[in-house]
Amino acid sequence: MKATDKKLVVGLEIGTSKVAVLVGDILQDGIVKIIGYGNYPSKGIDKGGVNDLEAVVQCVQQSINQAELTSECNIKSVYLALSGKHISCQNEIGIVPIPEEEVTQEDVENVVHTAKSVRIKNEHRILHVIPQEYTIDYQEGIKNPIGLSGIRMQASVHLITCHNGMAKNMIKAVRRCDVKVDQVIFSGLASSYAVLTEDEKELGVCVVDIGGGTMDIAIYTAGALRHTKVIPYAGNVVTRDIAYAFGTPPIEAESIKINYGCALGSLVKKEENIEIASLGGRPSRILQRQTLSEVIEPRYIELLNLVKKEVCKLQKQLKSESIKHHLSAGIVLTGGASQINGIISCAQKIFNTQVRIGEPLNVTGLIDYSNHPYYATAVGLLHYGKEYFLNKEIESMEKNNFIENWIKKFSNWIKKEF
Repeated sequence: MKATDKKLVVGLEIGTSKVAVLVGDILQDGIVKIIGYGNYPSKGIDKGGVNDLEAVVQCVQQSINQAELTSECNIKSVYLALSGKHISCQNEIGIVPIPEEEVTQEDVENVVHTAKSVRIKNEHRILHVIPQEYTIDYQEGIKNPIGLSGIRMQASVHLITCHNGMAKNMIKAVRRCDVKVDQVIFSGLASSYAVLTEDEKELGVCVVDIGGGTMDIAIYTAGALRHTKVIPYAGNVVTRDIAYAFGTPPIEAESIKINYGCALGSLVKKEENIEIASLGGRPSRILQRQTLSEVIEPRYIELLNLVKKEVCKLQKQLKSESIKHHLSAGIVLTGGASQINGIISCAQKIFNTQVRIGEPLNVTGLIDYSNHPYYATAVGLLHYGKEYFLNKEIESMEKNNFIENWIKKFSNWIKKEF
């Protein structure tokens, strides 16, 4: 089967712990059917930055090969996720006069262009310009201004920027595999596309994608994205603590964390024991599961408190600007490191609000891969690609209609003239 037979989108996430590829087919109802996957342990990347290009290229190639085999498709281009502490955000405002009687698509494009024409950090480039709301004269909180009348329009937008060099290195690794990058998307934004509902965004929600090297945060209130942030600490610091505390190899420490770890010690029975491997071929040892949670719990509390600090800072700022600041839909945790036992109870104590684990929505097909928080970013890339793809289709239909109408008008004019 060739990629041209279907409406295909491909998402590629090059994370600190894994390189994941998902191939999706866009179905009639907007649902994405996962028809192929690739997954390979990550090397040469740390906290979203490339530190060994050759190693990254090999991992990406392995993942793409696997995805091509499982989907029976030839992958030519991908939507690429980007994370790292270099990711930065700012909220800006643009104002333009409304020249005609009512707002047109061109006016909207102009006001958004004005809002993004601001100074950004040196050596940074704009990754996303996401409109929050519009104001026409004295009417605030408008979601779609097209067709409305007024004299002056204002747009509030959320800008996400990234370091140019960091993005270039990631794109270079993909291109070295003879694959084009359709678009680069911030990982945290992609995850929110996969796991959040429109109601949650309206009520106010914070999504936290806890990976191996980074925690990606996206906060929404009143249906708009207000804040994005990458914290360069995540699941790997917990693994490192286990390796140091019990003198066990990092691979074994990761396995112990996944299989026996708990982010809230009070949930562990005192009599539970586990066997752990030792370094240098020494005999394995028996360890109380309670002792393991005494290492894991403080670190998860520390990680989640870093998120809480960001949330509180933003809420204070929104309140001062009279923008809805409550997160009534609470916290949604996703990503590989959100899979640890007891994390919901641990997070509820810290945030003092409702918490849920975010599993990807609106996907079908290879459910084992698509319905797991581990794949939230990759699924989100497919949803992002789907929106882009469908918008392009609409644009092309409108263009064709315009040309058809023009030809009709022209031929009618010719008939009249002759």
